[in-house]
Amino acid sequence: MTAQRAGVPLTRPARRLRAVATVLAVASACLVSGHTDSGRTAAEAAAAAADCETALPDSFWRAPVDTLPVHPDSARYLSSIGAAAPLHPDFGSGLVDGMPIGIPITVSDTAVPESKVTFDIAEESDPSGYRIPQNARIENGPASDGDRHVVVWDRDSCKSYELWDAEPRGGNAWHAGGGAVFDLRSHQLRPDGWTSADAAGLAVLPGLVRYDEAASGQVDHAIRITVPRSDQSYVWPARHQAGAAADPALPPMGLRLRLKSSVDTSNLAPQAKAVAEALKKYGAIVADNGSAWFISGEENSGWDNSQLAGLKAFKGSDFEAVDASGLQQSPDSGAVAPK
Repeated sequence: MTAQRAGVPLTRPARRLRAVATVLAVASACLVSGHTDSGRTAAEAAAAAADCETALPDSFWRAPVDTLPVHPDSARYLSSIGAAAPLHPDFGSGLVDGMPIGIPITVSDTAVPESKVTFDIAEESDPSGYRIPQNARIENGPASDGDRHVVVWDRDSCKSYELWDAEPRGGNAWHAGGGAVFDLRSHQLRPDGWTSADAAGLAVLPGLVRYDEAASGQVDHAIRITVPRSDQSYVWPARHQAGAAADPALPPMGLRLRLKSSVDTSNLAPQAKAVAEALKKYGAIVADNGSAWFISGEENSGWDNSQLAGLKAFKGSDFEAVDASGLQQSPDSGAVAPK
């Protein structure tokens, strides 16, 4: 896997490292599993979503990596992330200290007016095209001082509107640290060197574990993961780095990690087992700096925290880094090479 180094690293405000003991989340009327603004039931919303998936079938998000070779630098990557640190599902149900956890998905099934969005990192943010409902949810709630992601799954136009450090400014206006509009029917990656609502310059939505997926028993994509420190480099499909140092022992943005096939998942409860099996087959993609081995999912009251807690039995040494360079078809495309 060949790492690409940016000449001048772009500085982003530090992201808060969290070590919350209990996973939590809150239901929303506009989440995938609830009612949408149009009044659809969960079943009706799921049927509508079938016409707009979060990633194309031949996207890198959906590419199995269970048979790919182990990366030659796997051992030192795991050591730098934390071989003894536990896996942590950064999502769940309920509230702790009055705040939910996980990244909420605001579903929009009808066209809404275009929003006016201003940015701190305007030079690497899409300047327009965001159609964000006024009731869009903010990660960890409106009073959060964390990453404050806003993710809107617009199934009417099949796009994802994603903001980081988002603040509503009244009416139809928002301000954010950075943002991106992703066409979910396209393999086009961000311009080389550009960030997004994630440090790696990738979309957030396709990498979130959704409750409806886990409830069905099958999560069929890679999962977003954070690491404490990353190298000042990135590998396909990432487009941007936010490294702490130029240190090849640190993982680059875009690195693929997978749960080892030898890890026993047979005794896990159903929700946790669906996540663990996805980590074996599709792996996790290093998308941002944050707490070690934190995997991302949506806010949803359907999560069973006692089931998800089973994932914490795994630790960094149960993973391995993957050489996924053979999946690349084109450096500017997220489509995987034909087999």
